[in-house]
Amino acid sequence: MADSLRRLVNNESCRTLQDKLENWYKDYYMNSCDQNLNCCCEIIEMNSRIQGQLFTILSLTAQEGGHYAGVETIKSRLLPWLGTCFSNSSMAKPIENNINLLQVESLEKDRQLRELSATREREIQQLDSELNSTRVQLSMVQQDLTETEMDLEDTKTRSATALLAAEDEIIHLRKQLKSLQAQEESRQRSLDMLTDYERQLRTLKDEIAVLSAEKSVLQSRLSRSRSPSPVSQHSRSCSPMQKELQKELHKELVPSSPLVSRLSSVSRKANLLARFSDAYAQGRLEAQTLLKRFIDKMETVQRIIYIATVESFHVAKMAFRHFKIRVRKTLSPTHIGSEELEDAVMDYVICHLDLYDVQCSVNDVIRAMNVNPKISFPPEVDFIVINSFIKEICCIAFAMQTLDPPLDIAFGADGEIFNDCKYRRSCDSDFTAPLVFYHVWPALMENEIVIMKGEAVTKRGAFWSSVRNVNRSRSRSLSPVHHHGSCGKSGVSRSRSPSPPRNINTSEETKARKDKLIFVKQSMVLVSGKSCS
Repeated sequence: MADSLRRLVNNESCRTLQDKLENWYKDYYMNSCDQNLNCCCEIIEMNSRIQGQLFTILSLTAQEGGHYAGVETIKSRLLPWLGTCFSNSSMAKPIENNINLLQVESLEKDRQLRELSATREREIQQLDSELNSTRVQLSMVQQDLTETEMDLEDTKTRSATALLAAEDEIIHLRKQLKSLQAQEESRQRSLDMLTDYERQLRTLKDEIAVLSAEKSVLQSRLSRSRSPSPVSQHSRSCSPMQKELQKELHKELVPSSPLVSRLSSVSRKANLLARFSDAYAQGRLEAQTLLKRFIDKMETVQRIIYIATVESFHVAKMAFRHFKIRVRKTLSPTHIGSEELEDAVMDYVICHLDLYDVQCSVNDVIRAMNVNPKISFPPEVDFIVINSFIKEICCIAFAMQTLDPPLDIAFGADGEIFNDCKYRRSCDSDFTAPLVFYHVWPALMENEIVIMKGEAVTKRGAFWSSVRNVNRSRSRSLSPVHHHGSCGKSGVSRSRSPSPPRNINTSEETKARKDKLIFVKQSMVLVSGKSCS
């Protein structure tokens, strides 16, 4: 029994029967009468086969239960169902009624089938017409596409021809442009050269005028110096002489050409930068050579030169301020015209840089170096050995203050962090050290912008070494040393020699400057005497 039931389950006859029923229901209105009858018969046959298998399983199950097992179930369920089936099958139904019902149903089905077939034929005809129209449109589109492709090929050919012609024209135009640019560059160079020549000519004319005026002033001074001095005449009767001196003073103090300083500003700056560079490349080395005769330690020599440069700039700036104040005081009573007083003062300073008393500044620099605790100098040698170097630096620093904006050196301190923007390392430096051991040359600045780098020596532990050197030099400089001979009156003196006096054997240039200053002072005395009277 179990084997029969397993075969029934594995055959899946019930699922197949259900699938056939569902397919028949779906296609019932689409099938013909014969097709529906065939489907029904097929389903009945399959159902009978399944019922036969079930009756076989039922008999086997009853046999396994014995003679009396399952009797009540068969009586209560199977026998009433079998009786109902046999009674329904043995009923005498009129055959004609069944035939009529079947005919009516078949007629209805035929009508529905004809309607469906007519509807399908109309749909097919409509689809055929749409298909024909679509084919016609497709052929038209293909024809348009062919024509478009031909037009595109023609356009490509014409474009290629035009492109080749445009490329040839572009090459020709580029050649013409290069030739025109070369001509323009040559013309510009010639124009620049002509402009430079004209500027130089104007500058030379202005300088010739200035030199001529200075020559006339010097000649008048020379003739006036041979005559008696007019300083003692302070009465009102000498007023014409005072007026003449005042006019000459005004001519001397006000430049003859106000364009002199304006036109030569750039050239003066370039000249000063070149002089500063030469002082670093040549003057510094010459000063080192002079100091090496007395000092063996290279560090001390370089420190002395750096401190001399810094002090020279400081003293020159102070001298420039004092000189400018004196010129302003002199020009303010006699200043006339539309030009500002400060511009007139600056023009006078630029045109009379030779009035700068550089020797006095050199003495101030040496005096400041003698009391500087960072450098220890042998007592038998004085800083006057580098007098020419200090003098050149003072002149450069004084002239740099006349620029707009003025140039100055950067502040430097031992033990500071090394700045690549301001300094370059010397060849004997430790290139991995972050601190500056000492400075060799200062950096040149313009409005906090570095325009020329300086030089510094970097070593590890530079800060503590610099502190020890300063303490040691301070203790050495403060220790009193007794001198014998001419210095016995003072009793106590520094380890270094005193600052050098003013140079007694002055040159003719220094005498001329002194004469000029004397003349200015005499003129100021005359002007003040007239104002008091």
